[in-house]
Amino acid sequence: MRRRRRIVFEHENHDRWLISYADFITLLFAFFVVMYAVSAVNESKYRVLADALGDAFGKSPAAAEPPVPNLRPNQTLPPDVKQRSLKQQQALEERQHMTEVANNLLEAMGPLVKEGKVRVTQSRRGVTIEINANVLFQPGQAVLEPGSLGVLRAVARTLAKEPFNLEITGHTDDVPIRSAQFPSNWELSAVRASSVVRLFADNGIDPSRLYAIGREASQPVASNATPEGRARNRRVELMILSSMPDVVEEIPVVKKP
Repeated sequence: MRRRRRIVFEHENHDRWLISYADFITLLFAFFVVMYAVSAVNESKYRVLADALGDAFGKSPAAAEPPVPNLRPNQTLPPDVKQRSLKQQQALEERQHMTEVANNLLEAMGPLVKEGKVRVTQSRRGVTIEINANVLFQPGQAVLEPGSLGVLRAVARTLAKEPFNLEITGHTDDVPIRSAQFPSNWELSAVRASSVVRLFADNGIDPSRLYAIGREASQPVASNATPEGRARNRRVELMILSSMPDVVEEIPVVKKP
């Protein structure tokens, strides 16, 4: 009797799709690694590749965007951009140095600052030192008081080694003066400024860096209706001029003593 052959049916493997899925995930991971590496090196190249892939998959390209500058190690900035950046850096360094100078002047005039007779401020033009005229002069006079000479000489010693130009401006209140020496407050304010300039020139500051200006009562900082306001307006302002006042707008703060 013939023996029957046993037919064995092969079992169907329903997990084959996992192999293809794993290959797909691996390729996808490699793709994103490459994309990240490309974008980290050059963003413009990444955008070109992304647009090309979008076209390949039927996706409309993204709106054009201005290219982002990406300098290679052997590339340099354009001359105008490089010069502008250099000027901005120089201006910031100058502002910081002027702040240090202002702090040194605050220390030199410490007692007068505490009494409210000297004020130091900083602006885009430079550092301003406002000195009450009662500290420097007798009423209606333009001769420096002996008690003010020590402070002004200390200021001159601090500024003699600095490269900045100095603008000294005399101010008065609105009370008219009519004397043989000073027909009006214009002459009084101008001669007071010149007295300070002459002292600075005699104490080591190059005269070519000095400017004397008389403003009379044209720029009050307080009301002339009160004795206190008029006393505040009688002043001499020393401006340490910045060489680059319009390059940057950041103004460092002058510290109080």
